[in-house]
Amino acid sequence: MQLNLTPLVPELFIAGMACVILVIDLYLKAGQRAVTLVLSVLTLVVAAVLNIMDFSTETVIAMNGMFVDDAFAGVLKISISLITAVVFIYSRDYATKRDFFRGEYFVLGLFAVVGMFVMVSSRHLLALYLGLELLSLCLYTMVAFRRDSAWSSEAAMKYFVLGAIGSGMMLYGMSILYGLTGSLDMQEIRIAVSQHPSSDPVLVLGLIFVLVSMAFKLGAVPFHMWVPDVYQGAPTAVTLFVSTAPKIAAFAMMIRLLAGTLGGLHEAWGDMVIVLSLLSIGIGNTIAIAQVNLKRMLAYSAISHMGFMLLGILTGTPGGYSAAMFYVLVYAFVGMGGFGMIVLMSRSGFEAEEMGDWKGLNKTHPWYAFLMLLLMISMAGIPPTIGFFAKLTVFQAVVEAGLIWVAVVAVLFTVVGAFYYLRVIKLMYFDEPESEAPLVQTPRDIRFLLGVNACAVVLLLPFIAPLQTLCIGAVDGLAFLISP
Repeated sequence: MQLNLTPLVPELFIAGMACVILVIDLYLKAGQRAVTLVLSVLTLVVAAVLNIMDFSTETVIAMNGMFVDDAFAGVLKISISLITAVVFIYSRDYATKRDFFRGEYFVLGLFAVVGMFVMVSSRHLLALYLGLELLSLCLYTMVAFRRDSAWSSEAAMKYFVLGAIGSGMMLYGMSILYGLTGSLDMQEIRIAVSQHPSSDPVLVLGLIFVLVSMAFKLGAVPFHMWVPDVYQGAPTAVTLFVSTAPKIAAFAMMIRLLAGTLGGLHEAWGDMVIVLSLLSIGIGNTIAIAQVNLKRMLAYSAISHMGFMLLGILTGTPGGYSAAMFYVLVYAFVGMGGFGMIVLMSRSGFEAEEMGDWKGLNKTHPWYAFLMLLLMISMAGIPPTIGFFAKLTVFQAVVEAGLIWVAVVAVLFTVVGAFYYLRVIKLMYFDEPESEAPLVQTPRDIRFLLGVNACAVVLLLPFIAPLQTLCIGAVDGLAFLISP
């Protein structure tokens, strides 16, 4: 093996630019912070371009076997870069009015992207853990960014404590796998695991610890306790970030670990994931109905969406993996619009996160109400939106895997979940507004991006087949699927 740093150029570029931006920001006055934003967005766009230029269906191994560059990683890295860039733009006005439009916010976001990139391309348990912890530490800090807010401090503390528990379980599970196989290389572990009986209690114990830690990071039931508090307590701009790109990285981690490293234990972890997915879909959709805080409602919605993503993974088939990949990308895109609308509606001294804040929106701002309607019906999986086809793709993969009863249960809870999305629409279109206070004028670029974001849930319908084909091709190129 050779060091071969070429596949790491996007990661090295973002890390280097994050350091440069941090230094430049020290010399900027308060009114010049837009320079930091522009540099951060350009960094992410250039990183996406670098990944596009290096995009290949061939698998390249680097860093002495610790890093892999394949089509799967390329698609996810491009998505993470572009989504994070849009999140930064959405956050500008909100962060400025709440006095945390500072270089640290964007630098932490960039380092979090580096962590996500490492997670996506990890071929070694140590590299995966380092990427995961880099991402987690950045998110802990971002959640607590508003130091004068007791809500943010409490949310960050809960996130940190439960995140540390999840990380500890991950390390313990990895240590068991290392003790059994004598290696931290994912491909070597995969080969060694295939030579052990799947009923080996020590091997199953290691699997359980790894799976539980991933469930903590995903926020899957019953390890979801931190999600509603973090989503509600964090500044909405941070919630917007936490709810989008890190979900893509978490999906990649599950594919690399479960489908790749521990693919030979599918009979063992498949049943566990069925329980996690159905509990997440059922409890997430049911408890969301009782919420009066929109961010908290969307947190339980996120839990249910992670359950749908797990449905694709539990099939143990390339078709299921590509369906899960398509679903998580669609969810990140639509979720970015949903939380972006909350950011748009918020103003100084007012957080548009209570259900009552959205009453009668159609009478005061009909265009914003229409955009929110598109996003809500897409999250609910109602046609004709891209969210409907994302759910349909997952259900087809589950049925093809012979798990018809699982698909039926998930569909029933999908119907239940449609209620709380439709409730938001009902408040906007059929209730009287509680306040006639005008919205503060939002910058035109943010309004334009949000309009494109929301309308795309319908306008992207002609491109669904190419997008699904892209996901299928990315999954088919995974090293563990083509290696003996």
